[in-house]
Amino acid sequence: MKRILIGSLLAMTSLTALAEAPGGPSCGWGNMLFEGQRGLPSHFIASTTNGTSGNATFGMTSGTNGCSTDGALTYGGRSLLAINGMLDELSEDMAKGQGEALTTYAVLLGVAEQDRAHFAAVTHRHFSEIFSSADITGEQMHAATLSVIKRDSRLAKYAQPA
Repeated sequence: MKRILIGSLLAMTSLTALAEAPGGPSCGWGNMLFEGQRGLPSHFIASTTNGTSGNATFGMTSGTNGCSTDGALTYGGRSLLAINGMLDELSEDMAKGQGEALTTYAVLLGVAEQDRAHFAAVTHRHFSEIFSSADITGEQMHAATLSVIKRDSRLAKYAQPA
């Protein structure tokens, strides 16, 4: 079940991501071939061309193919938690101090396996701070979680904004 949930999260992320492409917006042969075109089919084929041939990766390491790693990656999509309706499951698991949604959230935050039980215990203890209202958004819950784990010496290293 955990693998299905993680797979669903990753699939939804892929469908809704509005990120600048690694290497820049004009990186790779796919971008060169479909330059100026709009729409899902063009973006999909350009991305597939870049990914399957490895030319974007080569371009980023060699500084060719219109690629650069100087810029910061951006993400303009919606919260993973809001997209998937995982927020309700996560609040239930956090209130209990265990569960698949809580484990998945820990994985998404990069919490190492040996720290996940501690993560579950800390978020359980601070449940009312993390879920401060019934209509909290995924972004608000995430910010509150980062604030809580930032104060814990063992978990502070995972308190990086997503």
